[in-house]
Amino acid sequence: MNKNKKWQKPTIEAPQIELLEKFSNAMGVSSDEGEIRQMVIEQIKESADRYEIDVLGSVIAYKAGKGKDLPTVLIAAHMDEVGFMIYTDDKDGIYGFEKLGGIDDRHLAGKPVQIGKDKIFAVIGAKPIHLTTAAERKNAIPYDQLKMDTGPSAAKKPQIGDTATFATKFKRIGDSLMGKAFDNRVGVTTLIEILKNAPDNINLVAAFTVQEEVGLRGAGVVAEKVKPDLALAIDCTPAYDMPVWDDSENTQYNTKLDEGPALYTADNRTYGDPRLINLFKQTGDTYGIKYQMRQPGGGGTDAGAMHMQAGGIPAMSISVPGRYMHTAASIIRIADWENYYALILTALSHIDNQLVATPR
Repeated sequence: MNKNKKWQKPTIEAPQIELLEKFSNAMGVSSDEGEIRQMVIEQIKESADRYEIDVLGSVIAYKAGKGKDLPTVLIAAHMDEVGFMIYTDDKDGIYGFEKLGGIDDRHLAGKPVQIGKDKIFAVIGAKPIHLTTAAERKNAIPYDQLKMDTGPSAAKKPQIGDTATFATKFKRIGDSLMGKAFDNRVGVTTLIEILKNAPDNINLVAAFTVQEEVGLRGAGVVAEKVKPDLALAIDCTPAYDMPVWDDSENTQYNTKLDEGPALYTADNRTYGDPRLINLFKQTGDTYGIKYQMRQPGGGGTDAGAMHMQAGGIPAMSISVPGRYMHTAASIIRIADWENYYALILTALSHIDNQLVATPR
């Protein structure tokens, strides 16, 4: 791979951070992505050649390259976040709930949440420590023993079926960003920028998908419809790079902050296509863009659904590492996000029909 002499590294600036803040603070739990969908449409309607909303609610934007017989590349970033759904009204402002997506019960008690389109404020209530037994304190409280408490005189009342999510507000902390739903609002924000700056050598299809957190549902439908030559899932992946308390080496870190975007070789749903993995590694090495290899195993992304559609689609995943995923607040590094954006956009500029035709 030869480096383009005119190449300048794409950067993440204040406008992109401000956009991520808006997406992070907004609500878009799996199956109820309407608020995020409208925000996405406002951002892409000028840069896409056209866009559509499919039956499940994913936004599919098209940007044609310049030339004939160009490869079609589908990039998916899921709009949904993990959250909750109200399922019982226990009166006096107390509501039972179900979880939507993978949320650890240990992270729930005492957390502020927002419910429904009116963003009704509530707290996830639990017995205070003063009243618990020693045996109770040894275990996480199961979510079905927790309730959301809005207070009995709230101006508006949640309805059965309303979705809810954490009420965390975005914050910049030096070179880091903190907020909820970075999985995957960081991917959504990045895909909007990629669409605005799409390279001319490919036909780009940017899919802002739904229901990833409950089974990769939206991406499979999109991939079957589009039938691309290649597919890429862009996401945010857990970074378990904390110190080990006995001073031994942490060898189960998965990914690490400050080491750049993570390329997937394998997870629970996909073995990354080696042609795409090599493309991204060569791009990073040639252009001096920092990246890391995600430890194989665990988790899954939209690539897991896309690669099995339309007779098989070469696919892989690339993610920003983030600490504390699927909790009330996550942390990412701005530098990792910038390298993620730069690596994806630059690698796309090197895709051609020869890559597509190369045997796996």
